[in-house]
Amino acid sequence: MKVLLLGGSGQLGSEIRSRWTGDEVIAPPHGELDLEDAPAIERAIESTQPDLFVNCAAFHNVDACEQQPERAFAANALAVDRAAALCEQRALAFLTISTDYVFDGHASAPYTEEDCARPISVYGTSKLAGEQLVLRRAIKAYVVRTCGVYGVHASKSKGTFIDRIITQARSGETTRVVSDVIASPTYASHLATALRALVERGAPGLYHACNVGPVSWYDFASAALDLAGIVQPIEPIAAAQWKAPARRPAFSALANAKLDALGIAMPSWREGIAAYLRDK
Repeated sequence: MKVLLLGGSGQLGSEIRSRWTGDEVIAPPHGELDLEDAPAIERAIESTQPDLFVNCAAFHNVDACEQQPERAFAANALAVDRAAALCEQRALAFLTISTDYVFDGHASAPYTEEDCARPISVYGTSKLAGEQLVLRRAIKAYVVRTCGVYGVHASKSKGTFIDRIITQARSGETTRVVSDVIASPTYASHLATALRALVERGAPGLYHACNVGPVSWYDFASAALDLAGIVQPIEPIAAAQWKAPARRPAFSALANAKLDALGIAMPSWREGIAAYLRDK
C-alpha cells in the first residue's frame, strides 16, 4: 500500500513510518507540505498517487486554540475537509486522527463511539467539526479518536509526560500531578499498529483507539515511576489548582468498542508505559 502521510515527524506519524514496514509511506515534512495549503495537498496527491491519505497533523495546542479559534477551525476542520474532498474526487481512502476532547467529561465509564459528543473547548469543538465534515463524505474514511498520545519521538525540548515525571523524581524536585482527571493515555507505537490493522480490515467509520483502562494522571505517573524503578513520592493535586485558559474534560477515557468488535485488541495503559520505557 502506498500511503501519503501528513504529520509524519510527530509522535504518532513517526511510529507509522517505522511500524508500517510493508507499505510505502511518503511523509513530506511540514515545511514542504502544510495541511492548510490545499493546492500543495492536491499536487502531492497527484504526484504520489497514494492508496491511502493519513492525516496526523492538527493545531493541537489546546490553550492556544481558545485564543485563536479561527486558526483552530481552519486547521482542524476546514483543512481536513478539503483534504477529504480531494480524496473523495479520486476514490482514495482517508484516515484522520481525532481526540477524546470531543466529550464533556461528565461520564463515569469510558466513552464509546455511540456516546454523544459535547466538547467544552474550542479545540474539542474544532476537532468534532472536522470529524463530521469528513464522515459526511462518500469516501472510505476512518476517523479515529485517541487520548493522551505519547511516544519515543517526542520533541527533545519538551519530552513526554513520563519523561518530565522521571526527570523531576530523579532530581528530587517535588512532583505534583492532578488526581481527579481520568483519561486513557496511549503509547504511539501501539496506536500505529492498531491503525494499520484497522485499515487492513477495510471497515471505514468512526473508531476509538487507545490503551485500555481508565486511569488518573496521578496513578499513571505513579505507575511510570514504579516501572522505571524510581521510589519518589508524588503529590496529588486537584485540576482546579492547575490554571489553564481552556476547559478540559474531567473524565475522557475511551472504550475501543468497535475495534474490539473487529478483533483488534489494544494493550493496557500499564503495558503502554512498559513498552515506552523499553523502547526509549
